[in-house]
Amino acid sequence: MASAHAVDFNRDVRPVLAQQCFTCHGMDDHGRKGKLRLDLSESAHGKGKSGEIAIVPGKPDASEVIQRIFSTDEDEVMPPPHTKKVMSEKDKATLKAWIAEGAKYEAHWAYSPPKATDAKASIDHFIRQRLDKEGLKPSPEADAYTLVRRVYLDLTGLPPTPAEADAYVKDKAPDAYDKLVDSLLASKHYGERWARRWLDLARYADTNGFEKDRPRQIWPYRDWVVKALNDDMPFDQFSIKQIAGDMLPNASAEDFIATGFHRNTMLNEEGGIDPNEYRFYAMVDRVGVTGTAWMGLTLNCCQCHTHKYDPILHTDYYSVMALLNNADEPTYHIPTPDIKAQQQAHAAKIAQLEADWPKKFPGSESAMQSRLAGWIEGEAKRASKWQIVRPTSMKTTLPHLEQQPDGFILGSGDISKSDVYDLNLKAPIQGVTALRIEVASHPSLPNDGPGLTNYEGPLGGFFLSELQAFQNGQRVKIAHAEATNDEEEDRISDAATKPKAKAKARKTNNASAALDAEMSSGWQVLGGIGVRHAAVFQFERPVDFTKGFDLKMLFEKHFACPLGHFRISVTTSDHATATGHPFEIEEALASNDASKRAVLLRRFLETAPEMKQAAAQLAALRKNPPRGQPTLVMSERPATNPRATNRYHRGEYLSPKETVPPAVPAFLPALPKDAPANRLTFAKWLFAPENPLTARVAVNRQWHAFFGRGLVQSLEDFGYQSEPPSHPELLDWLAIEFLKQGWSLKKLHKLIVTSATYKQSSRKTMVSARSEKSELENSLYAHAPRFRLDAEIIRDSALKAAGVLSPKMGGPGVYPPQPASITSEGTYGKFEWKTSEGEDRYRRSLYTFIKRTAPFAMSTTFDAPTGEACLAKRDVSNSPLQALTLLNDQMFMEAAQALAKAVISASQDEDTRLQNLFRRCLTRPAAADELSMLKTFLQKQRDQKLEGEALWAAVSRAVLNLDEAITHP
Repeated sequence: MASAHAVDFNRDVRPVLAQQCFTCHGMDDHGRKGKLRLDLSESAHGKGKSGEIAIVPGKPDASEVIQRIFSTDEDEVMPPPHTKKVMSEKDKATLKAWIAEGAKYEAHWAYSPPKATDAKASIDHFIRQRLDKEGLKPSPEADAYTLVRRVYLDLTGLPPTPAEADAYVKDKAPDAYDKLVDSLLASKHYGERWARRWLDLARYADTNGFEKDRPRQIWPYRDWVVKALNDDMPFDQFSIKQIAGDMLPNASAEDFIATGFHRNTMLNEEGGIDPNEYRFYAMVDRVGVTGTAWMGLTLNCCQCHTHKYDPILHTDYYSVMALLNNADEPTYHIPTPDIKAQQQAHAAKIAQLEADWPKKFPGSESAMQSRLAGWIEGEAKRASKWQIVRPTSMKTTLPHLEQQPDGFILGSGDISKSDVYDLNLKAPIQGVTALRIEVASHPSLPNDGPGLTNYEGPLGGFFLSELQAFQNGQRVKIAHAEATNDEEEDRISDAATKPKAKAKARKTNNASAALDAEMSSGWQVLGGIGVRHAAVFQFERPVDFTKGFDLKMLFEKHFACPLGHFRISVTTSDHATATGHPFEIEEALASNDASKRAVLLRRFLETAPEMKQAAAQLAALRKNPPRGQPTLVMSERPATNPRATNRYHRGEYLSPKETVPPAVPAFLPALPKDAPANRLTFAKWLFAPENPLTARVAVNRQWHAFFGRGLVQSLEDFGYQSEPPSHPELLDWLAIEFLKQGWSLKKLHKLIVTSATYKQSSRKTMVSARSEKSELENSLYAHAPRFRLDAEIIRDSALKAAGVLSPKMGGPGVYPPQPASITSEGTYGKFEWKTSEGEDRYRRSLYTFIKRTAPFAMSTTFDAPTGEACLAKRDVSNSPLQALTLLNDQMFMEAAQALAKAVISASQDEDTRLQNLFRRCLTRPAAADELSMLKTFLQKQRDQKLEGEALWAAVSRAVLNLDEAITHP
């Protein structure tokens, strides 16, 4: 530090200030002491609350900071003793030297755009430049077998077969390695390998999490990721589609599927919870995940207060949330060409059945017409003339209501466990005797409606707890009520109702129950395609609608249950009843409209006892049209119903404060002024050339995947608390190259794996494995790293070695062998693990069904994520349980048995069998001493009376359990 400007602010000083000082003298104005900020030069160079100047550039002895950190007085020393922080002598000397040199502040390296360097630069240029500086030399290139195994595992997640390895080793062409890399990048297994790493960030799983942890359908999103990576979709488009694909112009089905990224949040279905509170927690998760996955910022630190270290305000956090918060979360049925063809065929079948109906009526044409005439006469007496009334105004607690052209009212948006609809009605009709509420399915609603229930209760159903009528502030009495489904059993879930409950159902699950002032009873309709019901409420005395009329509908249950698609009509008839006929039919009956005879004929045939069987067939077809595979997506809310975002004091859902505008943190480049501040604009902003973070974060994560450590060690945090990059110029160069190459991950991966740095041997130099120089070699890439392989690669490698790995791609999650008790005993949301048969038993681990509260046991043992949280970097543990799993787990036992059969059938010679087994597991040929040890082990097993397949399975288990079999070469 004796030389001029030897102290680097970002490398040496900021980490000390961030660790020791910023908690009390940083960004957070609520936690700031002495009105002093040491993160800003203008504050640090001015007077604090005490009147003293904290930092006097060039004069450490005159600086109050130096006086305080060197003080021995407990009342004066900084950091104060009660913080339990003790500044080292080295850190004190660093601060003193920095002030002596002028106390120059510099912008944090990550918050400034990457700097371009020599156009002729390369990965090896930067790595060797640093090695030379430290007096270190790179290792020689790895041998061909090691290299081919390494690049196979890194690019496809699978080892090469002995034949594939030999083909590369024997190819002496100068471009042999480049051709190999190109073939692996083109492999369909490339997308599977790299999808798994992205799904760690996406917190992908096949269940909802929390207490019930029920299965969910979102695997199409996983398959979309695989395909996008195999297609080398540019990383900017790959990301924009996942954040806001639904908002792209002419968004395709694939664009919607991509938005599953932020639908991977957990869903709490526990009884008694507030769904809007847990939607808030889902948004908290989405903000944090976005910060981790693309920005390298610990945004989640600001949920409760301004960041203690980085320049991110408490309000910034909620402004980012506001950018992401204006979306609904529907289930999307994927409209594939095959599904569309099935739907057309289905519609044609229904049309043909309807056309053939009259022919199926028993008897002659005249008999049918006679029955029709009698039916019309009888039903006309029951029918009433109804007039549709459109509300003049509508108010709700949360849901958004919109009037439709046909008079129906469509609900959408957020719902709660106690929702109220206040509808003001006015019409030139006097003497109104009854009011009717029609409810009908609608494709925009959960399970097609007619309700908005989307969790815990009957999906798509509703529960009208209470109906109240008012005129001029006075209660209007309703004398009687009935509904077309009054005989349905009372259900609050989709489970079958016990027979003994049916008698009670008729008492509580009908329209009259909406008048009893009991919120626990009411009119309920269950969801589904083609549902259509109506309730008729008869007034005690006629009502004059010219004077206005107020209708209040209350929906309350232990789950959110408001109505989603309904229409209101009134009548002056003295015999209004719930006939069960659709509005158009009853209107035709009441008006004796001869022109509607064809429509009435169809209705007659639907209800005639003689046509019961044919009608049932048609009803079944209408209720079960072909539907595309469901998946969870995001969908931007309509402009008529934006969702406001508030700041929540201390991050508490119950403490909402002021509304915040959508924006990005102020210390970063602003959103474009000519674009709306929404999800799509935010997604594009992440990839704007002036954004300093996204490209760096992305390339650092890719580097970590190949080398086991990032150029910046903290993959999730590029803020003040992160360690500086080991090779800052290389990080910036890679970021700029990534942009130049059109955000192509495949080109970036090829750039890395074709470098001499990547191809180095992993053998260390002669220095002690625990020496400081050894650690320097590790961090500066003086040799290739060795690290434990991911759980999925370990399992898939064993299956490939055994020759049983299925190449099948995509589809729902599968259930490899594991003890069934893992998902059924001692867990919430018990789940029966039905082990898959056939090739699904041995699919790639990417396709294993993931239950959040009880994930696949082998994966957990080897540090795979549960899907409960975004994971930028997996832990790498080393435990005896891992060895026990490799030796005794049912799946590994089956792999060893299959491997034994394969080597036995391939050769009769013992040495050949051993060499084949060794190479299937480790790629390289066994050395003479290794072969000798295997033969000794084989003989010991024979001595234990093992023979045949059992004997060779024992040897297979041992080789699969070798450190080399589970370690990156």
